Amino acid sequence: MRKTPKIAWFAIVFTAVLLPFAAMAQPKRPVTAASQFRAITIVTEPGASVWIDGVLYGKADKDGSLVVRTVTTGGHTIRVRSDGFKEKNQPLTAAQKGEIKITLTKTTDEAELTFQEAERLGQIDREKAVAAYKKAIKPRPAYPEAFLALGRTQADMGDLEDALRSLAAARKLRPGYAEASAVEGRVQKEFGEDEKAIVLFKRAITEGKGFQPEAYTGLGLLYKERAESAGGSGNFDDEQANYNESAKNLKAAIKQLAGAPDAMVIMQLLGLIYERQQRLADAIAIYEEFLRIFPDSNEATAVRSFVTQLRKQLDTQ
Repeated sequence: MRKTPKIAWFAIVFTAVLLPFAAMAQPKRPVTAASQFRAITIVTEPGASVWIDGVLYGKADKDGSLVVRTVTTGGHTIRVRSDGFKEKNQPLTAAQKGEIKITLTKTTDEAELTFQEAERLGQIDREKAVAAYKKAIKPRPAYPEAFLALGRTQADMGDLEDALRSLAAARKLRPGYAEASAVEGRVQKEFGEDEKAIVLFKRAITEGKGFQPEAYTGLGLLYKERAESAGGSGNFDDEQANYNESAKNLKAAIKQLAGAPDAMVIMQLLGLIYERQQRLADAIAIYEEFLRIFPDSNEATAVRSFVTQLRKQLDTQ
């Protein structure tokens, strides 16, 4: 049996929740068939990070362009941020495709610039990042995005009590903060409080008006662990029931991520769960979808081998 793709509760980035305006009202993203994807090219500052409906799709190249080929039907919100510039949100209408120009303006806002510094530090030194987030909050005490990012970083470091305090501050400043609920669910899972985690993940989905891929992923991972525990105890009915719940939630997360980089690990995880359930045709389908969306990824060769092996198994059944 293949091993589970390497994943941890705080390993999936979902960096949408770490930047300003992440919790602004977003249109509900439709769940659509792959054939309904459209391609757009974001033209902005070189190296700028690009989100669609709060999901990170990557960074613009040296010419300031980023091609996104998996935009679903309907209206969306594009968010772009580049160091030294003011972050910008821009609507994407249902009819728009092709080149989308997003012009950024320089900023001198101390809190925003310090927040950007904290984001950079988070990739190399979490303790310094924590200090920078706190510094960003000083000139702007009502900065829920900074409290959320601080809480997430503290959780990454294992400082769970501090993380809960930071998340509580974020929620006080912004009631109904879906991302804060999702992160708090992960923290409660780390404490071993599974039932509290489930409540928080479901609350995040409600607060996000049905759109919260991080919470769906959290539920998927939690039920996967329950399935493995049940199977290890010989309770195979509970094992299958929990795998079904896990698959349902991971599938929802994948649909909402719509080809964003974070979907790669989750798609492999869902395929593995289908394999464990002997749902080989479903596993093949999700792996083939992976290859269609991420044909040049580092994992593509391995995923192609999974498909080959599973087809051989199907042929012998």
